[in-house]
Amino acid sequence: MANDYYATLGVSRDASPDDIKKAYRRLARELHPDVNPDVRTQERFKEITQAYEVLSDAEKRQMYDLGADPFARPGAPGAGGFGAGFPFSDIMDAFFGAGAASRGPRSRARRGRNATVRVDLDLSECAFGATRDLAVDTAVVCPTCSGEGTAPGTHPETCDVCGGRGEVSHVTRSFLGQVMTSRPCPACGGFGTVIRRPCPECDADGRVRTRRSIKVRIPAGVEDGTHIQLAGEGEIGPGGGPPGDLFLEIVQRPHPIFERQADDLHCTVLLRPGRPDHPCDRGNADQARRRAGGPGQATGQAPGRGDAAGQVRARPAGLLLQAAGCLQRPLSRIPARRSS
Repeated sequence: MANDYYATLGVSRDASPDDIKKAYRRLARELHPDVNPDVRTQERFKEITQAYEVLSDAEKRQMYDLGADPFARPGAPGAGGFGAGFPFSDIMDAFFGAGAASRGPRSRARRGRNATVRVDLDLSECAFGATRDLAVDTAVVCPTCSGEGTAPGTHPETCDVCGGRGEVSHVTRSFLGQVMTSRPCPACGGFGTVIRRPCPECDADGRVRTRRSIKVRIPAGVEDGTHIQLAGEGEIGPGGGPPGDLFLEIVQRPHPIFERQADDLHCTVLLRPGRPDHPCDRGNADQARRRAGGPGQATGQAPGRGDAAGQVRARPAGLLLQAAGCLQRPLSRIPARRSS
């Protein structure tokens, strides 16, 4: 090689990236033009900078260790590049087996995509759970070819170009001699088989779009924005591959009386004064709060429920709501929170 970058930085050939960085910084402080304006020192600074640029880059360092200098002039000994049309990645494939994990024919079956469906629920359905029949637009296995992608009575045929291996090999001359590299077969796309007569219904995709019905159970205690995952209920993958997952996005509709705050239910009730038990008649403030322990929203995680709190506003000419006793009568029938 024209330049010994390891010697330029004063490190061994097995030096770690940290050792190379430390050596460069030490030399850069000594040879920087701002510190030493001498012309020869400036040339030396350029040399260590070039050496560091090569050795600090993993790909350039591999290229240099194999005998090629990325900064050498074309045609010079050790020049980067390995002949016309010969990329450096082929050298890596030949020596280090890059892409070896993907060698061989690829499967046409791939996992399907996940799908998300919005489910609108009332407050009571969020609290106590619900069962819904959902219509989902999705992809299912093609009934004509059963996911194979071929016309009825036919099957995928072995590729004539690669012989079913899914890849083709090329021999290229380089400074190291003859190097053999492999690439996906251009005729079959790496599958190893070709479909001469595609299925007329799915056009060789192995799946078709349709709408199917699915019954789902919404657990108690869900809240607005909750996502419920149904494994294996998503779209079928190409080539009849395994399905993805279906996610239910819960959207809670507004309630005319109650407002949910975490696991508690809150409401405001307007009452007309004059009743013996009215908070204003007892000399209290204009506003009073009642909290019924236990009859609130199911938590959805641990046993028990939140609380139901009511804010009562006294109003002399106010509207008497029929829901004035909702905090103690309807909700009192809900089982109270269990003590742990």
